[in-house]
Amino acid sequence: MNKFVLNETSYHGAGAIAAVPTEIAARGFKKAFVASDPDLVKFGITSKVTDLLDAASIPYTLYTNIKANPTIENVQSGVEAFKACDADCIVAVGGGSAMDTAKAIGIIITNPEFADVRSLEGVAPTKNPCVPIIAVPTTAGTAAEVTINYVITDVEKKRKFVCVDVHDIPVVAVVDPDMMASMPAALTAATGMDALTHAIEGYITKGAWALSDMFHIKAIEIIAKSLRGAVANTADGREGMALGQYVAGMGFSNVGLGVDHSMAHTLSAYYDTPHGKACAILLPTVMAYNADCTGTKYKDIAIAMGVPGVEAMTQEEYRAAAVEAVRKLAEDVGIPTTLKGILKEEDIDALALDAYNDACRPGNPKDVTLEDIKALYRSLL
Repeated sequence: MNKFVLNETSYHGAGAIAAVPTEIAARGFKKAFVASDPDLVKFGITSKVTDLLDAASIPYTLYTNIKANPTIENVQSGVEAFKACDADCIVAVGGGSAMDTAKAIGIIITNPEFADVRSLEGVAPTKNPCVPIIAVPTTAGTAAEVTINYVITDVEKKRKFVCVDVHDIPVVAVVDPDMMASMPAALTAATGMDALTHAIEGYITKGAWALSDMFHIKAIEIIAKSLRGAVANTADGREGMALGQYVAGMGFSNVGLGVDHSMAHTLSAYYDTPHGKACAILLPTVMAYNADCTGTKYKDIAIAMGVPGVEAMTQEEYRAAAVEAVRKLAEDVGIPTTLKGILKEEDIDALALDAYNDACRPGNPKDVTLEDIKALYRSLL
């Protein structure tokens, strides 16, 4: 039996943020807890939403103690801030960091027995839906607005842990490409490649099935056509990436990912490497490693990536073509080809162990050993 969980409602397209106050009023909420990272506040992105709340006379409290890789402390201080402000909904404005923090806060408010945060790792046995969240993404990558996942960093133990909980999915997603237009090119590239990683890993994961395949292969097609334009800040590119990353999220949230994400999580925990950048650097190498366990799926990926002549290729050729198309896209948008300057040789044993124990690793199409992970890291030095 397969299960699929999606938002109650989602809005898409330029100007979609106008739906935020409408949804708050329609659902009878009285006060919002707006979770957004300080840079978005500084550069006037968050105010695009809070100005709408002001115009609709909807009171709110702004919470900004959020890091790029959100920590246990960010969550716990957010829980205290939420308790103090008498809000009844959360509006998360930002990338994965803001939305992941909002999810953890919302879950703990309604399930206070998980206040230590660490106990939320894996599939936590929460009993109650989180505080209702309206998610407004400002990056086209994580798709946290439509997933049942979030990731928190344990600074003390130098590790990131994945939480999977159907109770944390935002009730409303507002996917407005205008909210993503101010992303710098490098961030657009990294988050966009993260979305492509979601789509590809979701397509080949052990849990994949017909419904998830439909979302993932379409997401690959949209992202392949849109990412270069988004990095160049074209309207069509931005709109395509806003949709493509969301479609990928609809799929992978329900079937899981693989070892690329496991390895990326540990790089972020150890070196504070941006998650999307880590995923992107790893992706061609991990795809090549997984190729012999993917049946004909790399043929579909190659076609979706726009590779010509795939139908006439042998299995070996279309697998290589799929990997090369992904590598070329990453190169075109400025993603580094190695982990040089990030990864330290002396950390590889510890990194590999954490990656092996990561919640995403079991979904990888190829059974991964600890030594395999070490070798993958070393191949990118």
